[in-house]
Amino acid sequence: MTANAATVTRARTGGPREDGPKIFEHAMGWTLVVVLAMFVTQLGLL
Repeated sequence: MTANAATVTRARTGGPREDGPKIFEHAMGWTLVVVLAMFVTQLGLL
């Protein structure tokens, strides 16, 4: 069995797709970081 045949028969498990919008994921990640930082400072934990 070649490597190409092995990848074709592999089932999708519902994980992240490789061709997704990387800039959107990057922006949402930084937005989450900023929101968490605002939450922490509002609670006075820092």
